[in-house]
Amino acid sequence: MALTWNFRASDSSDAHWMAELRAEVMRADLERLGRYDAIRVRQRFLDAFLPEYTQVIVANGQDIGLVALRPEADAVWLEHFYIAPDYQGLGIGREVLARIMQEEHFTKPLRLNVLQGSPARRLYERHGFTLDHEDSVDVYLVTAR
Repeated sequence: MALTWNFRASDSSDAHWMAELRAEVMRADLERLGRYDAIRVRQRFLDAFLPEYTQVIVANGQDIGLVALRPEADAVWLEHFYIAPDYQGLGIGREVLARIMQEEHFTKPLRLNVLQGSPARRLYERHGFTLDHEDSVDVYLVTAR
């Protein structure tokens, strides 16, 4: 049976559970890179959280993830794309990204970054993202628009 999901708008009351989800989802990759700090991983999210650009992913009446699309002059940044571990591997991430990619109002490239070695990179590359540049910690990907 396919799991159905939808988006809902976020607001400031979502910030803390989102920061916790970010810490949980990113922990393994950050630890692998020697960069995990339990306080910093949460604070970086809280410092950058903009509810007006963030959508909550809801499945079976539960908030299971989030994704933010932050516009800039030359691109739209796809940020904070996290899905709760219990819902990973069910195709939700692929479906969310496909829906985002189909949005016709994007006339600018989509940009994002993932941590070096993150399996999420394959998902993005399957959806047309290509390497823009990278450093020892992050890989920056972009779409052509």
